[in-house]
Amino acid sequence: MIRKLAVALLLSCSVAAASAADAPDVRLGSQSVLVVEDGTGKVLVEKNSTAIVPIASLTKLMTAMVVLDAKLDMEEQISIDQQDVDVLKHSTSRVPVGATLSRGEVLQLALMSSDNRAAASLARTFPGGPAAFKAAVDRKIRALGMAQTRIAEPTGLSPANTSTAADLVKMATAAAAYPDITRITTDTREVINVKGRSVEYHNTNRLVGAKGWDIGLSKTGYTEEAGRCLIMRIKAAGKNATMVLLNARANSARIMDALNIRRFITGDEGRATTSRVARSAPASLIKASAGRMKVSKVSNGRKKAAPSKKPRRRRAD
Repeated sequence: MIRKLAVALLLSCSVAAASAADAPDVRLGSQSVLVVEDGTGKVLVEKNSTAIVPIASLTKLMTAMVVLDAKLDMEEQISIDQQDVDVLKHSTSRVPVGATLSRGEVLQLALMSSDNRAAASLARTFPGGPAAFKAAVDRKIRALGMAQTRIAEPTGLSPANTSTAADLVKMATAAAAYPDITRITTDTREVINVKGRSVEYHNTNRLVGAKGWDIGLSKTGYTEEAGRCLIMRIKAAGKNATMVLLNARANSARIMDALNIRRFITGDEGRATTSRVARSAPASLIKASAGRMKVSKVSNGRKKAAPSKKPRRRRAD
C-alpha cells in the first residue's frame, strides 16, 4: 500500500513538473486567468484560476440565461423604474427612468452596453419578482456545476457576486449555446428608440469588431472591487478557445492580456510578451484607464501617459 502511494506521489510530481515546464511565457496583468480550448477542455493558459473574486458585470451573462430560460415574451414592454437605479455604486446610465422598451431591447442593453438599470429591470419584471429571479439563478448555478459561485443580484454591482475563472469558463460555455446571447454580445452597436429619440449604444468590449478578431461571445465587467474583467470566446488560427480574465488594473491591461493570449494561441512570434503587445496593438485599443491617466502619444513603440484634463464618472462596463 505504501509503495502504491509513493508511486502515485511520484507520478503526480512528474505531471506537475511537466506542466510547469510546458507553461507558456505569457505575461498577464489580470490577477486570475483561464483559457481553455473549446471542445477538448484543454487548458492553454492558467493563472490563479480557482481564486474566488468579485465578477462585476460578467454576472449579466447569468442574468440573460435565466431570463431566456424562462421563455418570456421578448416583445413585452418594460418600463424602467426608480427601483432599477443604482444606489450602491451610483453608476451612470443612458436609459432614463420612465423609458419603455421591449424586453428584447432591455436584454440588448444589459448585455452589449452592460447597462445596470436594464439588468435590474429584467430581474424586477421576472415572473415572481426579484426573489423568484434569485431562486432561478441559484438553480442555474447548481445545474452548471459552478460550486464556487455566488450571485446576489442581477447587475454585478455587488461585491457579493463572486466566482472563479474556472467556474466562469463553465458559464461562458453555457451562454454560448444561446443564439440571442452570442448575437447580442458580438454586436458592435445598436440604435434604440428611447422616449421618442434614436439613441446609439455601443459594445463595451473594444475588441468586438476590431480587425483580425473573430469573437463568438463577449462580456466585460468592472467595479472597484473586481477590477477590469473579460469573458470572450474567440477563434484564432483554426482554434476555438474561451478566455476569462479577472481583476486587471486597467482597461489597457485587460486588452493587452487578450492580445497576448491570442498571439500565444496563434503561435505568432513564438512567445508573446506584454511589451510586444504594446508595440503591436492599435492605438485605438490601448487606452490606459488607471487613475486619471490616458494614453496620449506613441513614440518609439512606447506609450506615453499624460494626465487627463478632468475626471469622468465611470459608467458600467
